[in-house]
Amino acid sequence: MSRLNTIARRLAFGALVSACSFGVFAETSPITDEQKKNAEALIQKALKSDLGYSIVESLTTEIGPRLGGSEAEKRARDWGVVVGERLGFDKVSIEEFTMPFWDRGHLHISLTAPYAQPLYGTALGGAAPSESEINADIVYFRDIHALTAVKDGALKGKIAFVDGDAMVKSQTGAGYGQANQRRRIGWQHAQRGGAEALVVRSVGSDSHRFPHSGMMSSDGDNWADIPVVAISNPDADHLRRLHNLGKPLSLSLHSESKWKGEVNSGNVILDLVGSEKPEEIILIGGHLDSWDLGTGAVDDGAGVAITTAAAALIASLPERPKRTIRVVMFGAEEVGLLGAFAYAKQHEKNLENHVLATESDFGAQTIWQVVSNVNPEATVLVDEIAKILSPLGIVRGGSDIAGGGPDIIPLAAKGVPTIRLNQNGRDYFDLHHTPDDTLDKIDPDELAQNIAAYAASIYLLADSDVDLKAKQ
Repeated sequence: MSRLNTIARRLAFGALVSACSFGVFAETSPITDEQKKNAEALIQKALKSDLGYSIVESLTTEIGPRLGGSEAEKRARDWGVVVGERLGFDKVSIEEFTMPFWDRGHLHISLTAPYAQPLYGTALGGAAPSESEINADIVYFRDIHALTAVKDGALKGKIAFVDGDAMVKSQTGAGYGQANQRRRIGWQHAQRGGAEALVVRSVGSDSHRFPHSGMMSSDGDNWADIPVVAISNPDADHLRRLHNLGKPLSLSLHSESKWKGEVNSGNVILDLVGSEKPEEIILIGGHLDSWDLGTGAVDDGAGVAITTAAAALIASLPERPKRTIRVVMFGAEEVGLLGAFAYAKQHEKNLENHVLATESDFGAQTIWQVVSNVNPEATVLVDEIAKILSPLGIVRGGSDIAGGGPDIIPLAAKGVPTIRLNQNGRDYFDLHHTPDDTLDKIDPDELAQNIAAYAASIYLLADSDVDLKAKQ
């Protein structure tokens, strides 16, 4: 039985249960009968629609990889404007900001001892170029903790290699934060030790020879002065085995990655203007940029497609919801949430009217849970929304979970209420920041389930009479 058929049966059963119990809950529910009917109609329409898939197909095929600050990201912004206008949004605009541009350039990395073998690697965001080919012995560190203990100058003339372990596949992505430390801060300790370069195990859960890219953390205003490269999990396994055999290890490495000055980026804004409370904004979105190894289908073309398609379906209703629904296609997320911080700064005088925010940025598999961080009255509303979403296989999670998604962090820090429709991320870190992040990894039925959940929940929140503003 297909996933859509299973969902359809759940919806039919849910409608029957709702009809039988309507008299019990009608007086206390903050959702009217008409709103519930509209939400269920949106779910049905979303499950049958291919709009979301056509959006992500268009983005990944017509634009391709979209590194933050690149010419491709600019073309993606222009694409976003065209999509918004064609789908009938009331207002479409680009809010520009400036950013430093880092370019990956060409990389060569090979094992040279105990024998010659090419390795599959990629420069990490913010890494410096090598002035010439580096040929040096490897100093092996089992994990990031071992590297942080290195003495100043102890790695002079060497290449540091930080191992670790492949991530364990998880629905929630648990373990990413800890594993990510070698990518984020490893360079600071390798550079302090005097290393010629740093090589790290990729942060991912796959067993393919695909390296995972990603941004490093700066040290204040300073970035790495050495090349920093992530190699695939199988290549890291290979180096570990050679090390455990007591073999002397050497690498040859040449990287052209470097900073290239200030450039323009921007956020694409698509508004459905509210019919009664247009000043109150419910913000949803995904990030338009991607890393440049794949085509950014899962991270985060899917999120752009899910939220844009959901809003477009809401726009097809006979009347606009009471509040404004704003879709933001954030720019330059991968290189430091730059679009998110720019948005928060540009709208800082109006953040009190941003009554809710959420982002889709964890792939394209099905949503399984809704969590929130809203006021008590709005919590009751989210509880009721979760009941309507339950036939989609979605359960109610915590009501005190801050966040809303990576690009929502600056807004949440300023007190904007949030919800999050949590996706199943078991495959996410197989694909995350790799050449394997391509359109074929997206299941159209799973994408449709996401859009159905977003369309129903965002409509109900936007049309509700419940006060969604944060309580002081």
